[in-house]
Amino acid sequence: MIYVLGSLHWDVVVRAPRLPALDETLPGQGVDYRFGGKGGNQALAAARAGARVAFAGAVGHDDPGARMLAVLDEAGVDTSGIRRVDTASGMSVAIETQGGDYGAVVVTGANARAVPDPIPSGVTTALIQNEVPETANLALSRALPRQARLILNAAPARPVPAELMARVELLVVNRVEAAQMGAAAFGSWITVETLGADGLRLHREGSVTHHPAPKVDVVSSHGAGDVFCGTLAAALDRGEDIEEALAHAQLGAARHVSRA
Repeated sequence: MIYVLGSLHWDVVVRAPRLPALDETLPGQGVDYRFGGKGGNQALAAARAGARVAFAGAVGHDDPGARMLAVLDEAGVDTSGIRRVDTASGMSVAIETQGGDYGAVVVTGANARAVPDPIPSGVTTALIQNEVPETANLALSRALPRQARLILNAAPARPVPAELMARVELLVVNRVEAAQMGAAAFGSWITVETLGADGLRLHREGSVTHHPAPKVDVVSSHGAGDVFCGTLAAALDRGEDIEEALAHAQLGAARHVSRA
């Protein structure tokens, strides 16, 4: 079973011809309300890839919180580890352009109170990101059974404690996060550095291999990294080796970006 500790955001996505410049107001072309947050997105992706998934996080006693719980429940994700707290649920506002680019502002809200307690029995893979407090990720790393795999998607980039990295088996970062982390992104663990349309680089045991991305027409890249991480975790959890799992994760992300 995959255990995801992470963020939940109710996304407001507006469409525009391009991203605005500083102090510029652009006329939009539409608005959508979407389930989001790196943790929530990755849990959904893992569940849709066939994995059993349990989620730990926090939402408020508000309508966005109720909607997000309903989305996870419908996907078959175990939501018993999600706390309802007296803080507004996490939110984000994203601008999506005709070319598939986007920019976003994220408000943490209830996610600041996410905790990984208790970890359910039967967890074989844990997946964490950097949109919940560092203390929560550390607590999970300490409580996780030794035989369970720990995957860290270090997004957004921030300093990661040595204690946490010592427990990580697989690190997933994009090229910007890898540059921000510098040498700290590469160690005894396996590092997957995603490159968008350019594919990815797999760093392990001192070697680097490049994996090209499937060629698709991009409709929107929003959430592609989360689909990649969730699909990767599901593939590894069902016993695939890293090469097979990466191929499945790339295919899942390619399908995602090619659809509205």
